[in-house]
Amino acid sequence: MNHYETVFILTPVLSDVQVKEAVDKFRAIITDNGGQLVHEEDWGLKKLAYPIQKKSTAFYSMMEFQAEGTLVEKLETEFRRDERVIRFLTFKLDKYAVEYAIRRRNNQTKKEA
Repeated sequence: MNHYETVFILTPVLSDVQVKEAVDKFRAIITDNGGQLVHEEDWGLKKLAYPIQKKSTAFYSMMEFQAEGTLVEKLETEFRRDERVIRFLTFKLDKYAVEYAIRRRNNQTKKEA
């Protein structure tokens, strides 16, 4: 199984409940198709670097998961079909990126404690 990280941006006109529903939908796609969710972060409402679809802010969410390559295709198809998603990016992590992600998670845990 490969290690992947996906970041997607949701439209800012959604309520908190709608954002949670969208994130739950994509989490379910990963787990229902044999993927294993490693880490998830909700970055909240952020200002965009440039306007997208005449919007200057959006809700950011990041998921790190392990899965087969065919799952990424299914996930990205669902991103394209969902009108709440403005942009998305999924990439495969190499061994160095996986190590960095683990260190970053550990540092976040120490800061929260």
